[in-house]
Amino acid sequence: MIIGIVKELKEQENRVAITPAGVDTLTACGNKVLIEKGAGIGSGFSDESYAAAGADIINSASDVWKNSELIVKVKEPHESEYKYLRPGLVFFGYLHLAADPSLTKTLMDSGITAIAYETVQRHDRSLPLLTPMSEVAGRMAIQEGAIYLEKTRGGKGILLEGVPGVTPASVVVVGAGTVGRGAIRRAMGLGARVTVIDINVDRLRYLEDIFMGRIETLYSNRFNLSKATKYADLVVGAVLIPGAKTPKVITEEMVKKMQPGSVIVDVAIDQGGCVETIKQPTTHADPVFVKHGVIHYAVSNIPGAVPRTSTLALTNATLPYLVELAKKGWKQAALDDQALAKGINIMNNKITNQAVAEAHNLPYYPVEEVINEI
Repeated sequence: MIIGIVKELKEQENRVAITPAGVDTLTACGNKVLIEKGAGIGSGFSDESYAAAGADIINSASDVWKNSELIVKVKEPHESEYKYLRPGLVFFGYLHLAADPSLTKTLMDSGITAIAYETVQRHDRSLPLLTPMSEVAGRMAIQEGAIYLEKTRGGKGILLEGVPGVTPASVVVVGAGTVGRGAIRRAMGLGARVTVIDINVDRLRYLEDIFMGRIETLYSNRFNLSKATKYADLVVGAVLIPGAKTPKVITEEMVKKMQPGSVIVDVAIDQGGCVETIKQPTTHADPVFVKHGVIHYAVSNIPGAVPRTSTLALTNATLPYLVELAKKGWKQAALDDQALAKGINIMNNKITNQAVAEAHNLPYYPVEEVINEI
């Protein structure tokens, strides 16, 4: 198979879809890998390292798109790349379609087969291709939140862990999944007081056990959310419903009651966000805004700030699936692996992910039905 890797075009997105080691694995299996010149520079991987692993270095992105059977990216196609979408092409990367009606329609109209990293899901409901970036984003949510708590950044002027004789900051994590666990781990490591809120009591019980009772857990409802966020110094939004648009569980009224200089980091912004006062994502170049006296951080590609770590972690997760796609072709690979089949969001001009279809009030077609039409 001919596999194409292009530069990421999202603002300050320095990740790349694969490492030289990943290229070596693919070329050793007989595949041809086309990489746009300079695609890996932001992650610290030179063109020479890719060439040594067997890749062909291509000067223009258009040539990579036009000559590839499978395009692998980190982030969704940029508007300037829509012209390259075509029937027969397979796309493999993060899409987050529930929050993007324009991209959803474009992919449907193009006839492409679109496989989303974030909806590849195993029988145990784990999300193997979302997990590594969620781990990064959860840790970074605390790192970024701590920075914006500094008075020079507009925050309360609070050191997250405090000092002897001074109370540490209060951190509230809304959502107890992979992002939440990463945020809890980093916040606790820095000495903050941590409260985690979720609707899954079994998950709360698990976290209380592994953190040996050093966190406070609350069941997620309006009363508990309002009470916890009111006095929080830092709130991390870590809510996820796989494939679906994120519900706005942190309301504007809750934000109004927070203290001036408090910080909210909404990691869920890729899927639409869980904070009502955040209407659209921010960027690494302009990451925050202030509303009701509260600093809002809503960068949609948080792991892009640490591209070396993120690219290595992502390739570790995606490469086994990529090998199967290349060896068997996308159709047979999906038939053989239900987890990969769940990743197919759009195929044959139809939406094949129920959560995405419901988000846009469009018809849903099960993968197993549509795949037999092709």
